Amino acid sequence: MDLQRFVAGLFAFAVLTVGAGSTVAAAPVAPAAPAPSTVSAPAGQDVTLRLGQEVAVQGKDLTVRYTRVVADSRCRPGMQCVWQGEATLAFLLKEPGRGESTTAELHSGPRTGPQATTFAASRIELVSVSEDAEEATVRIS
Repeated sequence: MDLQRFVAGLFAFAVLTVGAGSTVAAAPVAPAAPAPSTVSAPAGQDVTLRLGQEVAVQGKDLTVRYTRVVADSRCRPGMQCVWQGEATLAFLLKEPGRGESTTAELHSGPRTGPQATTFAASRIELVSVSEDAEEATVRIS
């Protein structure tokens, strides 16, 4: 009889333990990402974009959005590096009036890839990248 009680108690403990582990708690809901902000600038002017922000070029059917950091091998502040390194940033280029779009990866230096591209009869050039890569300055002409 003691063995039956022990087994029954062990079974009850196992059921309670498994049941306690399956309790569903309400998970917090992450807020929706804000829509990217758009700034307006004339062609030929340097424009600094924050990650996720876009520029609408005045007088052209063109927007350029800084979408992400693809790679960043630049030497960090306070470090001594043999090679300065480069950042590679991704941009979404759109012609809203025509419904055309493409992506471009631009590099902060000439060693690993292009620093500029063309789209919609415009040249988009990466001029500089902030230390943390949260901001990119582009020139659209």
